[in-house]
Amino acid sequence: MDATSEPLDRPQNPHVSHERSDVSVSAILVFGVGLLVAAVVIHLLVWWLFDTFAVRAARLGQPLPPMAARAGGEPVPPEPRLQVSPAQDLRAMHAAEDAVLNTYGWADQTAGVVHIPVGQAMQILAQRGLPVDAGEGGTGKRGNEETGKRGNGETGSAEKR
Repeated sequence: MDATSEPLDRPQNPHVSHERSDVSVSAILVFGVGLLVAAVVIHLLVWWLFDTFAVRAARLGQPLPPMAARAGGEPVPPEPRLQVSPAQDLRAMHAAEDAVLNTYGWADQTAGVVHIPVGQAMQILAQRGLPVDAGEGGTGKRGNEETGKRGNGETGSAEKR
């Protein structure tokens, strides 16, 4: 053992100790016991209240709610059941959306408007650029074909202020 280390059981400063008047240990223990007793009393009161409600409901002969009345299996909501199997419905919805987004078809046949696959629409947009409105000083051409840029970022035909 070297000269600088001292044993841990010997106090470093025997004149320093804690204030005994700052914390009352007995008051903390009394509060904890009171809190425990209050919790037990509250639990017993709630148990008694639920038991009283169950006896009253049995005496009045009230029927059980529809969801609680089923004896076996998963409870089924009352008619009309709008969604019998949500997972299957979600798969069918995704399949229908994918069919519209990845195929050709009519959007409005009377107006002659069609829809094309999203991937092809993105390629066409990347090649041709966004259309520019001729009413804002543009030439009506797609993009800025002289410099190879797409336009100035303005959209619509709102009047300049």
